Amino acid sequence: MQHILKATILGLAAGVLGTGLGAFLTAVSGIPKRRTLSMLMGVAGGVMLAIVFLDLIPEAIEIGGVAQTVGGFLLGVGATGVVDLLIPHFHFVSEDCERNRFLRAGILTGIGIAMHNLPEGLAIGAGYAHGESLGLSVALTIAIHNIPEGMAMAAPMCAARVEPKKSALYGALAGLPMAVGALMGAAIGNVSDGVLAVSLAFAGGAMVFITADELIPDAQEFAEGHSGTFGIVMGILVGMLLIYVF
Repeated sequence: MQHILKATILGLAAGVLGTGLGAFLTAVSGIPKRRTLSMLMGVAGGVMLAIVFLDLIPEAIEIGGVAQTVGGFLLGVGATGVVDLLIPHFHFVSEDCERNRFLRAGILTGIGIAMHNLPEGLAIGAGYAHGESLGLSVALTIAIHNIPEGMAMAAPMCAARVEPKKSALYGALAGLPMAVGALMGAAIGNVSDGVLAVSLAFAGGAMVFITADELIPDAQEFAEGHSGTFGIVMGILVGMLLIYVF
């Protein structure tokens, strides 16, 4: 029972501190200028694409095979598409279309991050069940991954003029599912390969939808020169470093 509690705390720290720190760093810088916003959205999109296609999808295929990965990926795209259709009906800040669009982008990004964090929490818990050092290593790597994801969530919220402390809080809250996943992973010891593969692919599908539908289009629309494209390239490079170096 004690190792389950420790794994849950570890998952909570990796999720909340990782996404929370990323969101805080962006939130305290204030409302970004158009060029800065374009770069941030591009970097966020690039990082998310790198994580999906260099980490989540390959791992899902290795664990569960191509069929389960494709199925989970399509489920993630479809589920996020449904959310995308529903969210525009809610007006959280004002009737101003531009601010609502940025807020919607931040909310969708947060949902994708939360979906991403649950299966990663499973990995932390399962790793910790096999050995404390393995669990710590996985948690540290995931926490580093979550920093730019928190930035991705906070950037559009800052543009929507959400208060910095609220943006940071929402970023931290997006990390909570990792604690739930860590508890589940530690409790059952070894997660079912099929369930884990579908979960990882589902998160990947959700993140691709968000990136293609929200982050990259906004990065290009608010670009000055090629700032959006440069941001995307930088994000992919950052994602590669996080995956292969850390």
